[in-house]
Amino acid sequence: MKSKKNIHKILIANRGEIAIRVMRTAKKMGIRTVAVYSTIDRNAPHVRFADEAVLIGDAPSNKSYLLGDKIIEVAKRLDVDAIHPGYGFLSENAEFAEAVTASGLIFIGPESKAIKVMGSKLAAKDAVKAYDIPMVPGIDEAITDVVKATKIANEIGFPILIKASAGGGGKGMRVVEKESDLESQMQRAISEAVSAFGDGSVFIEKYVGSPRHIEIQVMADEHGNVIHLFERECSVQRRHQKVVEEAPSAVLTPALRQKMGEAAVKVAKACDYVGAGTVEFLLDEQHNFYFLEMNTRLQVEHPVTELITNLDLVELQIRVARGEKLPLQQEEVQLKGHALELRIYAEDPLHDFLPSVGNLEVYQLPQGEGIRVDNGFEEGMDIPIYYDPMLAKLITYADTREEAIQRMIDAIAQYQVKGVETTLPFGKFVCEHEAFRSGNFDTHFVKNYYSAEFLHQEIEEEAKVAAMIALQHYLKDQKKLRLPIH
Repeated sequence: MKSKKNIHKILIANRGEIAIRVMRTAKKMGIRTVAVYSTIDRNAPHVRFADEAVLIGDAPSNKSYLLGDKIIEVAKRLDVDAIHPGYGFLSENAEFAEAVTASGLIFIGPESKAIKVMGSKLAAKDAVKAYDIPMVPGIDEAITDVVKATKIANEIGFPILIKASAGGGGKGMRVVEKESDLESQMQRAISEAVSAFGDGSVFIEKYVGSPRHIEIQVMADEHGNVIHLFERECSVQRRHQKVVEEAPSAVLTPALRQKMGEAAVKVAKACDYVGAGTVEFLLDEQHNFYFLEMNTRLQVEHPVTELITNLDLVELQIRVARGEKLPLQQEEVQLKGHALELRIYAEDPLHDFLPSVGNLEVYQLPQGEGIRVDNGFEEGMDIPIYYDPMLAKLITYADTREEAIQRMIDAIAQYQVKGVETTLPFGKFVCEHEAFRSGNFDTHFVKNYYSAEFLHQEIEEEAKVAAMIALQHYLKDQKKLRLPIH
């Protein structure tokens, strides 16, 4: 049995909203925090929020936030006990996790073995094989031979999906409708996988036509306890990246929720998982679910789970890293209410979600009951081009899904941003769309319903209404001014 470890000081190997998010919990727990920053982030809020801050390198992430050895060196110099990687950057880098542990520090995350296994889609499938977890029909070995691939594809039946084993974010992924397209699409997938991940291994599986993307949050300690904290629905995506997430899902029955939760716990046990992790599933139209992959870190969308369970996931991560047992068992985890999250990216939804760089001339956050903003920026700041363009996450919570959606619409209206384009109007579009409100949607929501033209018209209409209201106020004021004085 592992002994309890002290954590008095944590270095957060990240930036922006997630760095601040981790620091908030650390401060609440009486733990000191260290920020690292690049030259361009010198005046960023996460730097001021920490107890100590150290310049780590130049703006590009490969010269700053990805310098694992340098981050460990800073941690040692400042008597840090543990490193929290957040998400992105080094969070799923098995070598970094190993190096942190080897240097005598605590890595707030799973052991490198679990990161390695789950980091390869093929190794992950292999690990969970013995646990009787449903998987999408396909081949679970890397393939480059087109003849062999054609034979397999015909056995599974078209359409099929070619996927990069090492990848994510939609890179190295190709849907193939018919045999004649297989060779060219396979070559493209392989070359894309090589340039994105330095690994050209691809595999083939059945393409699930209209899937929903459902993920289950798991939490495990060093004492063999694993629990799940229910599901998150992440089907509203653009370019295979999530934009709107919610918990719970509108389509899961209690029985299916329990079944998927149990499957997720088995996946965690299959790789001796410790800490917070997410098991991703595809859910088809018949509500069959299939294991997709496991994310071995805290997810961007973890706040919706925190709100429906009333748990602090970062606190649980830190407790587990200290060697403590999980403070609650499965039957004690209660699901209450509904939460939604909109990722606010500095992207232009009117022009294919292209990054929008500029200065935040106006940046005011919404406030009120059931509104939470995990934010990393402030008014007057420039948006750096070197990193992911996410500014903040807007999260709303209410007793029912309908109320949470309405609260999100109201919060979006309150959120004031000038100087850059953001995904706020897109979030409003989603929340007001009948398909989303009815709960009857899948991962093709954006493709099926969203068009920049529609949003353009909507924004113009709103501007017209606002102008008319302003004109009415102006005329009223003029009238008052012209009234004779008796």
